[in-house]
Amino acid sequence: MSDLDAHQNESASSTHSGLMSLLWRQLPFVVALVLAIAGVAYTNISHQPLVGYWEFLALAIGVVCVVTKWPELHSRDARLRLIWTQAVHWVAVLIAMNIVLVSRVQQLLPTPATSLVLLTLLALGTFLAGVSLLSLRICFLGIAMAVTVPAISWLQQSVIFFVLAAVLLIGLGLAFWLRQGDDRASAPPN
Repeated sequence: MSDLDAHQNESASSTHSGLMSLLWRQLPFVVALVLAIAGVAYTNISHQPLVGYWEFLALAIGVVCVVTKWPELHSRDARLRLIWTQAVHWVAVLIAMNIVLVSRVQQLLPTPATSLVLLTLLALGTFLAGVSLLSLRICFLGIAMAVTVPAISWLQQSVIFFVLAAVLLIGLGLAFWLRQGDDRASAPPN
């Protein structure tokens, strides 16, 4: 019986270890996605553009791209090419972001729209980095960021609908609840 318990404990431990290893490998991608969504949420609440935040996030994703691909490359030339191509790629993304942030362009966009445009540029840059690195995880991160843009936009427009629907349901619930109380009070006692 102790051999069976030991085998089950070993199997559970290896499954837990495998799951932790998988989560650890996916952590940079999840953190990048959460930070991107948090940046849009903060911008929408504060109505202040987070210029430095988006630049930091673009550089951080660039570092994640290099670190993700680094172990697969064995020659010094391949690693230098990786650093060089990713640096040029992410500088181009930063330039595009800063073009959006030029005061004349920013005057045309409300602050929440600016954050969505910056997230779109970041998503495009991430997806294209994934394509150039042949990394499905980085491509998926770019796609996930891109999908959040219309989702956030839809949620902003739907909040009023959800609030009105909740008020309607609460009002109907109170009306029926109060009516039941009135019916009980007006009913003759048995």
